[in-house]
Amino acid sequence: MTPKQTNITLPLKLTFLVFSMVLNCMGIVIIQLSAQKIGYDKLGFLESFKDLPIAVFSLFAVNFISRLGTKKSLIFALLLVGICSLFLPFVEVFWFFKLWFAIIGTCFAIGKICVYGIIRNNMTEERSLAKTMNSVEASFMIGIFVVNTGFGWLISSQFGEYWKFGFLSISLISFFTVYLFLTSKIIEPEVKSKNIIPDLSGFGKLPFILFFAVSFFIIFIEQSFNSWLPAFYKDHLKVDSFFALQASSFLAVFSYSGRAITSRIIQRFALSKYFMFCLLMIILVLVIISAIQFLFTENARILLFLFPIIGLFLSPLYPVINSKMIAKIDKNKINTFTSLIVIVSSVSSSLNSISISVLFKNQALDYYSLYILGAVIMVTVISYSYFKLSINKI
Repeated sequence: MTPKQTNITLPLKLTFLVFSMVLNCMGIVIIQLSAQKIGYDKLGFLESFKDLPIAVFSLFAVNFISRLGTKKSLIFALLLVGICSLFLPFVEVFWFFKLWFAIIGTCFAIGKICVYGIIRNNMTEERSLAKTMNSVEASFMIGIFVVNTGFGWLISSQFGEYWKFGFLSISLISFFTVYLFLTSKIIEPEVKSKNIIPDLSGFGKLPFILFFAVSFFIIFIEQSFNSWLPAFYKDHLKVDSFFALQASSFLAVFSYSGRAITSRIIQRFALSKYFMFCLLMIILVLVIISAIQFLFTENARILLFLFPIIGLFLSPLYPVINSKMIAKIDKNKINTFTSLIVIVSSVSSSLNSISISVLFKNQALDYYSLYILGAVIMVTVISYSYFKLSINKI
């Protein structure tokens, strides 16, 4: 970002940190509610209450943000997250989790569009944009680590029955981030949309279709780990809830490292070559994991240490592919484009959670790694076609 915008990098990172914690607490909720005899079929659909509002509201959010302004929209979303997280510990019924996730999803749609818009309005060069996005999105990985580690310690302590009170800390961070935005100066975009549904013309071109397909499967893969890896550790590898969450938090550590390293070295490499290298490394690790699962079952506990390594190569994919396309989007279309990204991501996340819940319900967890490997191969094939296209101007 330009020097004038350096003071807003912290609240942008904290925004992603907050949304990361509330979106990725799904693994904790699944573990805790499954212990209360709530079936995996119901828990699988719980994520849809988070993702479907994101998909439905995203297009309307563009008009909302345009009218209210980026800064005010972000503050509104963060305040709503903070207030709802403040109430969560005091409500005992399952339906409130559905409502809570629906509100969180709607706020995330606003938050992500605003953050991407701010970055795009202040960055022009493709690799610099990729560096900034990796830096900001690295905080998303910190959120996963913090929420798994923090709730893991709380659940395993003598106060484990009060685990929902951990959401009060998320409220405090949300309110602090609001304060930072109130004291920061943000340049608002000049274009003001007057249409309820934004102009989608041009987004049906082949490069966009391939891009959205790549994004779909990347999110599909990420959610396979973020929401369900703790449950996989607990059910398949037979570790307790505390260790399952702590082991899963190492995935976030590697993911943060992957994005942090990428933000520092990305300017030295072609984005397409770096992207394909990461994919090939993921395939290699998943092949090793699958071989251990089927051929060396007595050594299955080593999977606790192998799965997190994937995060090192998986985490750069999403910001790299986004930055490559965003750098070529007109500034007056960035909010609309981001809303489409959010829609694709939410649909992918919802379908993934429903399909993985079927694996858990039918005790078919031996195929967990093969299931993810299939999605990685799809990303590899589609992204190769995407990069082969010459995208000089969208």
